[in-house]
Amino acid sequence: MEVKRRRFQGVLNILSFNRHFYVVGLGALLLIVVSDSLVKWPPLLFGIIVAAFLYGLIMPLLVSAYVYDYSGYYELDWLGTTVHDYANANLIVNINAGFDETSFILKRKFPHSDLKAFDFYNAQRHKEPAIKRARKLGLVYPKTQQVESGSLPLSDHTGDLIFLLSAVHEIRSHDEKILFLKECHRLCKPHGKVIMVEHLRDLPNFLAFSVGFTHFFSRSVWKNAFERAGFAGFRETKFTPFMSIFECTP
Repeated sequence: MEVKRRRFQGVLNILSFNRHFYVVGLGALLLIVVSDSLVKWPPLLFGIIVAAFLYGLIMPLLVSAYVYDYSGYYELDWLGTTVHDYANANLIVNINAGFDETSFILKRKFPHSDLKAFDFYNAQRHKEPAIKRARKLGLVYPKTQQVESGSLPLSDHTGDLIFLLSAVHEIRSHDEKILFLKECHRLCKPHGKVIMVEHLRDLPNFLAFSVGFTHFFSRSVWKNAFERAGFAGFRETKFTPFMSIFECTP
């Protein structure tokens, strides 16, 4: 059963999944402050370093609150005209990396469609600490199937819509990404769509997450992966300055 999102759920998720980053960051900041009482730092340098640490710790939380708690991301209204022809889609596929906050919402949005949820997480290949923690907290949509990223258990050309919502960046290998997207291409009906939402490795996300933006991939990386997987259409629209929606057609 779907659970109502709590206030500041997005920020709480970020803190929970990335607590190692905040423990290290706060510990380093504390050491710097203590060291200033022992060996006096030049005031300007000390101020710059403390400000940089505080910025790196606080800004990701502010951006996460904006994107995940206040932008309407989980209402899915941002889909807009993207799916207006799919109200009675036969099959919708939602693929995640073990943390699924959207399958129940998608089912509510497409009540007459068959929705299948797949989880491609593989502990041997996908080793990010954050996703391991996220898996322990996520809801499990009924009959979610554990799958290999390169082998999805559906027949060719059966999916009307395939959703990849803030998940595929967990596939770190470019070759694995291409193999996974080839499977999505195989599943997609000729007039179907793959809808992917991702942060990008770009300036806005650098300003938001500092070095953490390297966890994401650039637009050119995604474009290359989709083209090599056989997709003919690749269109990007922005949902907030920090998130991109990609509509990809066979």
